[in-house]
Amino acid sequence: MSGIDECLLEAMKLTGARGAAVVDWTSGLALGTAGESPGGDYEVAAAEAAELARIAAEYQSFAPAAGSDWSGDSGDDTPVEDLIVTNRDSYHLLQFVRTTFDSSVFLHLWLARSDGNLALARIRLRDLARQLVLG
Repeated sequence: MSGIDECLLEAMKLTGARGAAVVDWTSGLALGTAGESPGGDYEVAAAEAAELARIAAEYQSFAPAAGSDWSGDSGDDTPVEDLIVTNRDSYHLLQFVRTTFDSSVFLHLWLARSDGNLALARIRLRDLARQLVLG
C-alpha cells in the first residue's frame, strides 16, 4: 500500500514517463503531481483529463455489456477501468482507482510514444492504482 507521492514516484520510473498525476474527476483537481505537465499547467491538464474521465464514467455507452461478469462489489459504481488517448508523440493513460467510497479518483500517466511501452505502462498503472491508499 502506498500514498499519493509514492504512487507517483513509482509511475515516473516507467520508461518514457513524462508526467503523472492523481486527479479527482468530480472536481477536476490534481491531488498530486510528478514530472512534467501536458500543456505546461497541471491544473488545466487535471481539469481537462477529469472532463474526459467524467464522460467515460457517466455515459452508459461505455458501461459493460448486459450480462457481463462486472460487478461493483467494492462499492464502486464506475464500470470503466481505464482510458487511453494517443496522439502523434505520446500516450495518456487514465486509470480509475477503485475505492470503498466514491471511486472518483484516477491516475493520469503521460508517456512518450518514442520510448514508452503502452502495454507495460497500462499493467503497471493498474497495479499502482490497486496499491494506492487515499485518505
